[in-house]
Amino acid sequence: VVLCDVALMLVFLLHSCRQFPGCGNIVTFSQFLFIAVEGFIFEANFGRKRPAIPMRYYLIMVAMFFTVSVVNNYALNLNIAMPLHMIFRSGSLIASMALGIIILKKRYSMSKYMSIALVSMGIFTCTFMSAKQVASDSSLKEEDGLHIFLWWLLGIAALTFALLMSARMGIFQETLYKQFGKHSKEALFYNHALPLPGFLLLAPNIYHHAVLFSQSELFQIPVIGLTVPIMWFYLLMNVITQYVCIRGVFILTTECTSLTVTLVVTLRKFVSLIFSILYFRNPFTAWHWLGTAFVFVGTLMYTEVWNSLGPLLARWRKRPKED
Repeated sequence: VVLCDVALMLVFLLHSCRQFPGCGNIVTFSQFLFIAVEGFIFEANFGRKRPAIPMRYYLIMVAMFFTVSVVNNYALNLNIAMPLHMIFRSGSLIASMALGIIILKKRYSMSKYMSIALVSMGIFTCTFMSAKQVASDSSLKEEDGLHIFLWWLLGIAALTFALLMSARMGIFQETLYKQFGKHSKEALFYNHALPLPGFLLLAPNIYHHAVLFSQSELFQIPVIGLTVPIMWFYLLMNVITQYVCIRGVFILTTECTSLTVTLVVTLRKFVSLIFSILYFRNPFTAWHWLGTAFVFVGTLMYTEVWNSLGPLLARWRKRPKED
C-alpha cells in the first residue's frame, strides 16, 4: 500500500496538481470509473452475480465514501497546502479510536492512549504553525489576508468533517464484515460503481480539466511508441497505481480492525508527505518537523514495535559468532 501510494504521488500528483490545482475531480472520477468497470466484468460477472451484502448497506457506505472523497478534494481549493492536507488527514487515527470507544465501546491499553495523544499533539502543532503562515503573509493587504484566512478556516472545517466521516465509514465496514463475512472485492466494486451518477454534479469541472489535459504537451509512451498528451499519460499511471493501492486497502479492511487499517494508511501518508515537501518546496519549519516526529513516534508506539524489536535484538546478540 505504501509503495503504491508513493508511485501515485510520483507519477501524477507531483505534476498535475502543480499545473492544474483543481484537477481533483477528474482524478477521482477516472479512478472510480476504472475500478467500477473492472469490478463489473470480473467481480459482478456483468451484473449476473448477486451481492453477498445487502444493497442498502452499500448505499450507506457509498454515500460516506463519495462525500469523503469530494470534500477532501475541495479542501485543496480552500488555501490548504498539500503537506498540511496529508498531516491533518493523519488524524484519522484519533478519530477512529474516539468513535470506536463511543460506538463500539472498545477499550485500549495506556500505551495506545499515549500514542494517540502524541499523534494529536503533532497534528495540532503542524496545523497551528500553518495557520500562522497563512495569517502572516506580508505580501497581501490586510483585508485580502483576512479573506484568505477565513477560507483556510473553512478548509480546516472541511478536513475535520471528512476525517470524522471517514472514521465512521471504517467502523461501519468493520461491523458489516463481522455480520456478512469478508467480501473485499465486492465492496471495492460497489463502493466505486454506485457513486458514478454523483459525478454528474461535477461534470462541468471534469470536462474543463479534460480539455486542459488534452492541451498539455505531447509525450511518447515508451515501448509502444504511442504519442498522447502527457497529462493523460500521468492520469493513466495514477489510475493503475491507485487501483492496486485501494484494492490492498479493501483487503486489509476485511482482515484487520478499522483502527489498524487507519494506522497503515497513516504511515502511507507520511511517505507521500516527504515526497511532497521535497518536490513542491513547501514551507516546512522546525515546528512542522517536530509535529511530524510526534505523529511518527505515536504511530510506532501504537504498533508496539519496541516490543517486537526486543526479542529480535536478544536473538541477534545470542547468535554464534563466526571466527
